[in-house]
Amino acid sequence: MPIQFAERFVKQYERLPKTIQGKVDKALRLLDADFRHPGLRSHPVEGVEEIFEASVDAKYRMTFERHGNVFVVRNVDNHDECLKNP
Repeated sequence: MPIQFAERFVKQYERLPKTIQGKVDKALRLLDADFRHPGLRSHPVEGVEEIFEASVDAKYRMTFERHGNVFVVRNVDNHDECLKNP
């Protein structure tokens, strides 16, 4: 499924350490292959309709939503910051 990146995601990604960027890249490959991949542990964001979160690692999360057959990746940050504004 095609993936698009929200402007906020791009800005946040650029601020991440290179090691975390590599983990985000891996998570994006998994998302592209199967958004239900167990490594992503994707699930709906609590209290927010149609936005999902996926694990990048133990600390970092990314959020995304589905528009037809396209995933729009919205945000990436440490867990708490990412989910304050998914």
